[in-house]
Amino acid sequence: MKASKLLILLYQLLVLCFIKFDFVTIVIKRGGIYMNILITNDDGIYSEGIKYLANTLKDIAKIYVVAPDRERSAIGHAITMHRPIRIQKKDLFISGVNAFSSTGTPADCIKLAIDEFLKIKPDIIISGINIGLNIGTDIIYSGTVAAAIEASVMGVPSIAISVENGIEQNFIYASRTCKKVINGLQAKRIPEEFILNINIPDINRTEIKGTKITQMGIRKYKDNYIKRKDPRGTDYYWLAGQLIEEKNNKNTDVSAIKEGYISVTPITYNLTDINMFHRLQKSDLNN
Repeated sequence: MKASKLLILLYQLLVLCFIKFDFVTIVIKRGGIYMNILITNDDGIYSEGIKYLANTLKDIAKIYVVAPDRERSAIGHAITMHRPIRIQKKDLFISGVNAFSSTGTPADCIKLAIDEFLKIKPDIIISGINIGLNIGTDIIYSGTVAAAIEASVMGVPSIAISVENGIEQNFIYASRTCKKVINGLQAKRIPEEFILNINIPDINRTEIKGTKITQMGIRKYKDNYIKRKDPRGTDYYWLAGQLIEEKNNKNTDVSAIKEGYISVTPITYNLTDINMFHRLQKSDLNN
């Protein structure tokens, strides 16, 4: 084999190779550096949030989308066990983006994408951009946050990102914020269990005071069930609720949003109460 052909072959191999760097996989391709990013949400495959994210991130990553075929808000971390999950390839009219809808939940989407659809493990998973804040104890019910948590369970770092109001300027700002965070994380040694929950208030971009690293606050509601009857005379209920103002300390996501900051909350799927764990270890229950 001539030296020139050997050099060409080596170059082609180099172009296709994957180099592991920190928590992301860097792909060398025609001089550019790309990651593999999976996007999902709980608002459905055709949500504007997915489109803005995909368009913004496609210049730094190969983008894959696996999202519910319809809105799945407040479904939490449910998974589908007693019926089949159907998948359809979708065209989001974004060049280079491979998109699929799923009849399953956001958590199902993550499982299916990693176990079935992607030939490689994503470097990071983004869940959003959700329409409506996911702050305080609301995240317990959130399908958006659940998808990010499922990513962490499966060994992939993740970001859940939400806007207070689903208007164009908020989507643009949120997607750019997400891109900035991803670029900033590339140089860090981030564990696979890493999850960030990002929320952006509905105020003019020039009025945003900055970004705060926060802890999860408290949001409680006075639930109100509206009782009705169907045409056959059977009772059914609609859930409504009124937010109860709770006092939150200044370090919480709830307070940060009220004060005009972007809140960035590192969260974990480990629900152990560490303080109570240590107390109970010293008690008679631990014998």
